Amino acid sequence: MSNSKICHDTSSPYYKRTKNFKAYDSITACLDAGGRLPKRQKVLGARNSTELSSSSEYSRSAFAGWIDEDGDCLNTRHELLLELSTGPTTKSSDGCRVIRGRWNDPYSGSVFLDSSKMDIDHLVPLAWAWRNGASSWSESERDRFANDPINLFAVSASLNRSKGAQGPDSWLPPNEKFHCQYVTRFYRVLLKYEFPEAVRSHAKSHVNSKC
Repeated sequence: MSNSKICHDTSSPYYKRTKNFKAYDSITACLDAGGRLPKRQKVLGARNSTELSSSSEYSRSAFAGWIDEDGDCLNTRHELLLELSTGPTTKSSDGCRVIRGRWNDPYSGSVFLDSSKMDIDHLVPLAWAWRNGASSWSESERDRFANDPINLFAVSASLNRSKGAQGPDSWLPPNEKFHCQYVTRFYRVLLKYEFPEAVRSHAKSHVNSKC
């Protein structure tokens, strides 16, 4: 990641020319840390086939990191932080990151002002999705899923990490008032994408019990 928060992999013409940078294990890790792709590069390149050795073995690289779909230098994370803030926002000097705002975390019921305390959570976790049908999707479908706002919430970083890759069977937000909305939205995501009917039916049972 360069000082301007641009992520370059070894195929980039700027890779060897960038002198001041922070190294990451992969382009996805760089993006997850708040970096962005170079302008006009909207999606990650083809995955290395060795990273996806079998349909049962999950790899984070099976899904795209945050992308800058409209080329305005704000990736999905920062577009969502901008959209969900209920107060004025402050951006970084280059205008590519949202630093401060006012966010209502539905998982905890708390209010946050510092974006570094927030994660963008995949409501239906990527690893959970992989285990429950996404392993058979096309690469473009997985990339769309990973950046789809219907599947994203701005939440407390600590709660997001405690949730991990758990589904509603084993994890629900501490804010009980949000349980119905949580499982309903979870179910809506499953309906939008090609999940097996048995998986959808099980999710629907949570809606029936919580709403």
